[in-house]
Amino acid sequence: MHDVIVVGGGPAGSSCAYWLADAGWDVVVVEKKHFPRVKTCGDGLTPRAVRQLADMGLEDALAGSHKYSGLRAYGFGQSIEMQWPEHPNFPNYGYTITRHDLDGLVAERAVKAGAALLAGTEVVAPIIAEAGSPSSSPTGSLPQLKGVTIKEKAGTGNGSGGERELRARYVVIADGANSRVGRMLGTNRRRDLPLGMALRGYYTSDRHDDPFIESHLDIRDAEGNVVPGYGWIFPMGDGRVNVGVGLLSTDRRWKGVNTSHLMDAFVNWAPDSWGLSPETSLGPPTGGKLPMGLSVGPRAGANVLLAGDAAGTINPFNGEGIAYGYETGRLAAAALGHALSGEGPRALADYDRQIDAAYGPYYKVARAFVRMISNPQAMKLCVGVGMRSEFIMSQLLRIMANLMRPDAPGPAEIGFRAMELISRLLPDEVAALEAVTSEAFSARAS
Repeated sequence: MHDVIVVGGGPAGSSCAYWLADAGWDVVVVEKKHFPRVKTCGDGLTPRAVRQLADMGLEDALAGSHKYSGLRAYGFGQSIEMQWPEHPNFPNYGYTITRHDLDGLVAERAVKAGAALLAGTEVVAPIIAEAGSPSSSPTGSLPQLKGVTIKEKAGTGNGSGGERELRARYVVIADGANSRVGRMLGTNRRRDLPLGMALRGYYTSDRHDDPFIESHLDIRDAEGNVVPGYGWIFPMGDGRVNVGVGLLSTDRRWKGVNTSHLMDAFVNWAPDSWGLSPETSLGPPTGGKLPMGLSVGPRAGANVLLAGDAAGTINPFNGEGIAYGYETGRLAAAALGHALSGEGPRALADYDRQIDAAYGPYYKVARAFVRMISNPQAMKLCVGVGMRSEFIMSQLLRIMANLMRPDAPGPAEIGFRAMELISRLLPDEVAALEAVTSEAFSARAS
């Protein structure tokens, strides 16, 4: 009988395991694959992610990774370079590192703190504590578990390849965006909230050590039509660049977009200086769907929590998921620490409320933003106006990267506050931000 089982060894799972083990709790991580393992991702660590890694004592381990200083934005024929802003809680730089290397570092850190890692081991079923199926659990809550049934691959060192039960007082589900175990427990994604689609590949490039990551805000399909999303080129510092496209929309008209064709169109359209071509490609692109904006639930039960991508915590503004995986894993660990110390299920309910308090208002504004840019004309207006002003774009960068300052409210903070207040009066189904875009842009004048 363990204190906690964590299903999944990615950002959320390994973060949660580290903080629990560091506090002295008996935690075991069940990870389907072996580290290092390839994971589709943009490979960019923002200041929020760097802060979490530093708190886990891992920033020194990033010394060999590419350190970058800001974002270069392209849109409708213009470009702007923006440094990461100064902030009291976050650094003013980021790193690029493949998930192949990064996830293993964090999992190893959790093991060194005292967590057990069962790699090459699959959770085949949850063990429900009470009779009945997951669907019979109370509305708004996950069923109570005794543990999980696992299957260890033969030759892994964990066992002979058979199935066995793993028991724990609490269980964390952190098995990623597709969260098979979460679905077994009855989780669902709200269809009216944003679902991202992303595709990425690697290319060789002479600009592999560029000091800026690059975002293109007016990507187009093969016919030249602007689509709601962005393209990116992230220098890796090792001779490669990570190149990808992401779609951010709930609009039905974009559900038929072929991301492979969109990726080809972006590579052909990208600045020649990057040297992107079929000849510099290092292999076919890979991708997947990304649940965003707290779109997956329920997130808590009597002794079960969801964290990271499994809970749909990806930022709709920019598609960032790594930082929010680390953060929600840490929040889950804190809640479980309280639960194990005597508070019980009440602490898990507090976790659910903390998630809503930390991200709910911000993500509601972000969801409205996604709906707004699903309209090509609105997107062209916003990006076109913003790209003519470095000041406006720098303020939007603070908002979209969730780097607003709590200590010194400025135009970004004031503009976001106006958007947040209006969003409280409107349902998620309304594309509301057109009404407040002018306020955010006029913050400079005020």
